[in-house]
Amino acid sequence: MDLASFKYDPDPGKGPALGPAPQPAVGLELLAALSGKWVGEGFNTIWRPHQVSTGQDRFLELNVTEETLEFAEIPGQIPNRGLLQPDLEMAGLTYLQQISDKNVPAPGNGLHVEPGVWLNIPATANPVESKSVARLASIPHGTTILAQGIASKASGAPSILPINIDPFPIGNPGAAAPFPEQNLLTNTPFRTANLNGINQAMVDNPNSVLVGRLNPPNVVSTTTLHVSTIDLPVVGGGTLGTAFLDGGPAGPNAGVEQVSATFWIEELAGNKFQLQYSQVVILNFNHLSWPHVTVATLER
Repeated sequence: MDLASFKYDPDPGKGPALGPAPQPAVGLELLAALSGKWVGEGFNTIWRPHQVSTGQDRFLELNVTEETLEFAEIPGQIPNRGLLQPDLEMAGLTYLQQISDKNVPAPGNGLHVEPGVWLNIPATANPVESKSVARLASIPHGTTILAQGIASKASGAPSILPINIDPFPIGNPGAAAPFPEQNLLTNTPFRTANLNGINQAMVDNPNSVLVGRLNPPNVVSTTTLHVSTIDLPVVGGGTLGTAFLDGGPAGPNAGVEQVSATFWIEELAGNKFQLQYSQVVILNFNHLSWPHVTVATLER
């Protein structure tokens, strides 16, 4: 059924309305900057669980990536029915993300496929929250996420801060420390063997890949979308995993604790556009939290 058919209509000519009129509808607003098809390259780092019977609990996978990310506007309004406040009418886009490993020949080079939705959500009275955006995603590994946050636009280029992949004890990020696999000069069977296109600076700070593709004098303005699953900066969101991922009494195989991501849609001189993003997924296994970082720079 076309989502446009869900348009709120109390139809007063055929009986009383079922509730108060909805809040004023919103359009895509800043999310409109995502529309279209984006292609480009990036970098992926993930600490994979490794069966402890091998003598080590982890494997560090490093990938130079190729990516296609396509967005399409959802026709019409998307209603949320309200009990404690008037109904909401949202706007949104569907998307499909496909990522492959540049260093592995097809067809065995697939890394990630993710269908999902971005929503533009008006301000709410219950709970009291300013207008926000949300990303709903399904990952075939067996995880779903709902990350909510804020959208903003400013002139000039974004400030992209350093980030690292140092593991830490669950619940104690202040005790993070690097592991031997992060040093590319250290020989180990527990790290990706083909490091073509990967250097130490990328492993130390995956966001350096984004900064290297950013030419601040050429950036006219930046639309920033920041979302998270942990009630910051907006209440709402979370993650769910399959039984295999969440595990049992002995702990998870690879439980997804939280996801945070920032997308920068950069308008360049000459009416060109560039999309950059940095995403951190915290995976929990064997009593530690392991950052899984993915970054990319795409062109429309």
